[in-house]
Amino acid sequence: MNTEKILALLALKRVPNLGDSSVKRLIRHVGCATGVLTARKEELLKIDGIGAIKLKGLYDAVHMREAEKELRYMEHNSINYTAYDDPDYPERLKHCIDSPVVLFGRGDINLQHKKMISIVGTRKVTSYGSAFCEELIASLTPLDPVIVSGFAYGVDICAHKAAMSHGLQTIGCLAHGFNQIYPKVHQKYVTAVEENGGFYTDYWSTDSFDRKNFLGRNRIIAGLSEATIVIESADKGGSLVTAELASSYNRDVFAVPGRVTDPYSKGCNTLIKTQKAHVLTSAADLLYILNWELNTAPKQGVQQQLFVELSAEEQQIYDFLRNNGKQLLDVIALRCKIPTFQLASQLLTMELKGVIRPLPGKLFEVI
Repeated sequence: MNTEKILALLALKRVPNLGDSSVKRLIRHVGCATGVLTARKEELLKIDGIGAIKLKGLYDAVHMREAEKELRYMEHNSINYTAYDDPDYPERLKHCIDSPVVLFGRGDINLQHKKMISIVGTRKVTSYGSAFCEELIASLTPLDPVIVSGFAYGVDICAHKAAMSHGLQTIGCLAHGFNQIYPKVHQKYVTAVEENGGFYTDYWSTDSFDRKNFLGRNRIIAGLSEATIVIESADKGGSLVTAELASSYNRDVFAVPGRVTDPYSKGCNTLIKTQKAHVLTSAADLLYILNWELNTAPKQGVQQQLFVELSAEEQQIYDFLRNNGKQLLDVIALRCKIPTFQLASQLLTMELKGVIRPLPGKLFEVI
C-alpha cells in the first residue's frame, strides 16, 4: 500500500461520524480514498446513506496531521497495516460489511490456506470450561487451525495458551491500540503470542481504552473465522454479542452445553435452545458441521514430539506438583528453593509447554 493511500484511509477513520461502512461507500463512489478527501461536498451528499452529519469535519486538516503522526508511530513500533481491499487483508473479514477499513497487526501471522476458529467465553471460566477448551484444541491440532480470541481473562487466555502449547498459531484481537495491553497481567504472554501468531486491532495508539471498544473488537473476532465457539457464558455478556455478530456474517456458531443450574452455562444453553448455535460436545461435532476432515498424520516436516523437554528446575517443579497436587506459588518457591521472581517466569514457560496450568488464587497444578 502506498503512503498516500494509507494516510488518506487513516484520515478518513478520524472523521468523527464516519464509520467503516460509510468510508467504503464513499470510496466506491469516488474511486479512491484520496479522492474522497478532495471531492466536492455536494457530490458526496448524492450518495445513499451519506448525509451532512456524516460529512461534518471531513475536510478538517487535523485528520491528516493525526494520520501522519500515527503512521510514524506504526513505522517505529513494528506495526503492520493492511486495507480492506488489499490482497493480504484477511479473506473472511473482507466479506463483513463493517470490517475495518484499515487493520493493524503485529507479530508473525500467516493465514494462507489456514482454517480459523474463534473461541470465546466468560472471563470467570470454570475448571470444566478450561478443561474442555484445552481438550478441544488438542483434538483439533492435526488440522493446524489458527485459534482466534480476545486476549481477555478466562476462556480467551485459556484458548491462546492451549493453542501455543500445541504449536498452533493464535491471534489476539485487542480493544485498544498497541501502546498498551489490557489486562495488564497478560503482558507476560505478549511475546509468546507474537512469536506464535500475533495481534490485530483497528484502534489507534492515541485511542483511550474504553469498555465500549469491546464491541468493535468482537466484530473482528467473529469476522476472521469460519466458526465461533462459545465455551461458557452467563445469560448476558460479550461472548453472546460475538456469537450474534458471527451469525449475522453467516458463520457457524457453536456452544458448549452445561447444567441448567450453572450460571456460566446459561448463555450457551440459551443459544442452543433458541437454535442460534450448534451443540458442541467434542471436536467431532465441529468437524461434522463444517465438513472438515481430520488428518491424524503429523504435520509435514514436523516430527511429533512424544515428550516435552524440561530444564532441570522445570522438572523439579513438575515433580513437586505431580507428587503434591495443586500448590500455591509461594509454597512452590519455598519447597523447590527457587526465588519467586524466577519461579514466575519458569511457571509461565511450563504453561506454554502445556505441562501445568494456573488456578485462581495463585495456585498451580500439573495437567
